[in-house]
Amino acid sequence: MKLTKENGDNRQVVLTIEVPEEEWSKAIEAAVKRIANQVNIRGFRRGKAPRRIVEREVGLQAILDEAYENMGPKAFNEAMEQEKLELATYPQFERVTVEEGKPLIFKATVTPKPEVTLGEYKGLKVEKAAEEVTEAQVDEHINKMRERQAKLVDAPEGAAVAKGDLVTLDFKGFVDGEAFEGGEGKDYPLQIGSGSFIPGFEDQLVGAKAGETREVKVTFPADYHEKKLAGKDAVFQCTVHTIRHKELPALDDAFVEKVSVFHTVEELKKDVREKMEKAAAQKAENDRRVAAIDKAAENITVDIPPVMIEERITQMLRELAMRLEQQGMKFEQYLQYSGSDIAKLREEYRETAAKNVRTDLMLEAVAKAEGIKVEPADLDMEVAMMAQMYGAKPAQVKKIVTEQGRVGDLAITVMRRKTAKFIVDHLAAQEA
Repeated sequence: MKLTKENGDNRQVVLTIEVPEEEWSKAIEAAVKRIANQVNIRGFRRGKAPRRIVEREVGLQAILDEAYENMGPKAFNEAMEQEKLELATYPQFERVTVEEGKPLIFKATVTPKPEVTLGEYKGLKVEKAAEEVTEAQVDEHINKMRERQAKLVDAPEGAAVAKGDLVTLDFKGFVDGEAFEGGEGKDYPLQIGSGSFIPGFEDQLVGAKAGETREVKVTFPADYHEKKLAGKDAVFQCTVHTIRHKELPALDDAFVEKVSVFHTVEELKKDVREKMEKAAAQKAENDRRVAAIDKAAENITVDIPPVMIEERITQMLRELAMRLEQQGMKFEQYLQYSGSDIAKLREEYRETAAKNVRTDLMLEAVAKAEGIKVEPADLDMEVAMMAQMYGAKPAQVKKIVTEQGRVGDLAITVMRRKTAKFIVDHLAAQEA
């Protein structure tokens, strides 16, 4: 096999791979036999039809395509081993000469993984500081419990609208003095402070009384989903009909027994505080882990090929589309409602994608430097965790992962997690 290499754009490498005519001819003959075993040819048992009959049945191009599909990957893998290249992204192939009686020649455009020079990743100094839980935070948490048990009652006569109230109102919107479609509502229920309407709308109803008509002036957001209204000033004529207040239950022992396993207010407060302190400590530990990985990634020296970042953005968009699909929304609908498009989203994701790629390269480099390997037991543990998450049996998950060819991806995920733990386990001791 002949191999030539030249540098392409954006730190890519173009390999021209040439398979000798003799080896290529054998691949063509093997392709003929495979096709003969796959198709029904009248007058012949499967696999027994001579080449001229097979070629007449399916055409020479189909035979050459079959031979290339089998020979190309083998020749490409040999080229990778010969050049000792580790790929950062999927290669792009271009057929040059795929003919009988000539050598097979094709090109592969690849992006090699960039060389990573590790900086400091052991003994990093990262502080863990849990936020102090205040009495006000405990009270706020308990008040939310009271709000979940609150009743809506009619406001007394002459009462004014306040934050948290539920009102019913008529409204009609105008832009440049003209009413617009979708800008009118009758007896519409609205909770003040919910953020359901355009920013500023609900605030201007605070203080209004039942039967009062108010003029509400707002500006539609520049990214409003209805393009005709985006960025426009609008005036709404609003008439409040009813006002209902939230009536919170008294914070007493009877309330505590109703909403918890405790009997007194003090017992409930003590439990809430302990849980909030535990959550704060867990968050501090998670923040410390993230900060450690971020710091180790910042310390590396690497020149990331742009295509790696572009592919990561594409992957993130794919994952977003899958999440939306699970929620019953099409990706195109999301773009319409959010007033965005693919180009905008790609730019929004670019910084995060670049950071993620950098972190992954760092973790792979540390794993190599420290000899961190993924053992079969590690993969079994990961499969067991996935099975528990999806309510399936580990054997079922393992079968799916294997059939879909995702064992390699799973191993990379486990390796990165093990390496992240190694970095966290080797942080510098915190000062007392």
